[in-house]
Amino acid sequence: METNTLVKPPHWGTLKPVAPGVVGIPILIVNAYMIGTKDNWVLVDAGLPGNAKRIKKAAETCFGEGAHPRAIVLTHGHFDHTGSLEALVKEWDVPVYAHSLELPYLTGKASYPPPDPTVGGGLMTEIARLFPTKPIDLKDRVRLIPSNGELEELPGWRIIHTPGHAPGHISLFRESDRVLIAGDAFVTTNQESFWAATVTKKQEIHRPPAYFTQDWDAARRSVETLASLEPSVVATGHGLPMQGPFMLKALHKLAENFSQEALPAKGRYVQEPARFSEQGVDFVPPPVADPAPKVLGMIGGAILAGIATYAWVHHTRNRRGIKSIL
Repeated sequence: METNTLVKPPHWGTLKPVAPGVVGIPILIVNAYMIGTKDNWVLVDAGLPGNAKRIKKAAETCFGEGAHPRAIVLTHGHFDHTGSLEALVKEWDVPVYAHSLELPYLTGKASYPPPDPTVGGGLMTEIARLFPTKPIDLKDRVRLIPSNGELEELPGWRIIHTPGHAPGHISLFRESDRVLIAGDAFVTTNQESFWAATVTKKQEIHRPPAYFTQDWDAARRSVETLASLEPSVVATGHGLPMQGPFMLKALHKLAENFSQEALPAKGRYVQEPARFSEQGVDFVPPPVADPAPKVLGMIGGAILAGIATYAWVHHTRNRRGIKSIL
């Protein structure tokens, strides 16, 4: 029987082993990752706002009291991957590594282009109207990822520029066992669907979240690049980790049929992408007709946010303590 998941634990609220030395931290609709060992580990991404304590608790569960990483590496700077970053940097006093094309959004210089709620796909797309695009300002904490894709803090890993979903999006690949942390270059659930993103976690190799993808040709090339690595395990910014023949076949299928399976039929950035430089956004195509009034999006967003908050609070109160897995 083909196996498509590395681990299928009984509870999504606990830490997720991905591969030796790689642990996932699920934060409602998004994942962060810890890579390494007790004396040398790195945090990849920082989840939604208000989750610094959760991430610190996960680190201490794995690496002991007072544990902090040597560095934080960002796959990209969207709000759901940097929400708790400023609090963690203040607490841990560590550098943050990012691609040069993400720097404007991490140093207060530029906002991302607006999301695209017209691409369809589900309720998460509808409420994307409310998602923040303003930058954070880490000042001199930010470090550029070296051009050779190698970090002293991440021995054995290669960092690969995989733009499309964000201009400076990166993925991380460990050659020795072909473990891939793909960020949002592709994901393992239908992130545009509120039900799939928050409840079922149904596993599938899926396009990058469409509402925040602003260069579809670059996104296609990035999926092709990652598929060519022949990964054995994939861990993404959204969804459960996947492995094995089922996963690899689906990833190649997405790469080979991206225009038919992943490219939205309509949307602001479908015919013409946004364009970026190291100073920020150079060009944004004009908006397309949006049949849904913004007020409806705001009402729906408020309702969904309330449901999500209730579910998260209820889950937190009832879940068992996290067991150490390293």
